[in-house]
Amino acid sequence: MTIPKPSSRRKELISIAASLFKKHSFDRTSVRMLAAACNLKSGSLFHHFKDKQEILMAVIEDGLSTSLQQIKKETQHIENTQEQLLALITCHLNNIHGDKKDAHIVSITEWKFLSDPAKEHLINCRDEYEQYWQHIIEKAVDEKLLLGDPNLTRLFIIGSLNWTIQWFQPSRGLSVDNLAKQFYQTLFQQPL
Repeated sequence: MTIPKPSSRRKELISIAASLFKKHSFDRTSVRMLAAACNLKSGSLFHHFKDKQEILMAVIEDGLSTSLQQIKKETQHIENTQEQLLALITCHLNNIHGDKKDAHIVSITEWKFLSDPAKEHLINCRDEYEQYWQHIIEKAVDEKLLLGDPNLTRLFIIGSLNWTIQWFQPSRGLSVDNLAKQFYQTLFQQPL
């Protein structure tokens, strides 16, 4: 299963769909709602996408690929493992609470609505993101900065960060950066 290279209009449609899927969920967002939000007739939406499932797949792929690009960018020049972990945590939280959060949140909450072929296509993207984390977590375990199984540690950390979409509200006074630092200190129980 392949997704066409995004045009600027297609990118705009993906962004609108991400917002609607986040707000209403994939199954409660109708094609008519999507088309109306995009100022299109329902049939015109399918000039850009084969079906609604392809729209969801494009949204999730956008969230995963954007997140991977961000964590690579933020950690590529850092050599200290603790600083790399703090950068990963901060970047992940920024991805799910920042300006472009909708696609990443949809990748967390709406995965269950993907068809099997769509999941197969996206598993490589998800695995690449998680492997980037895994490499740094393995270094932290080797350096005795973290204890335990690196695979479980990765799942615990990413799962905990993802759960913040349920309770964290930056408007209540705690910034994403402060949340990341507090999370980091919970892992290491010491400042950087």
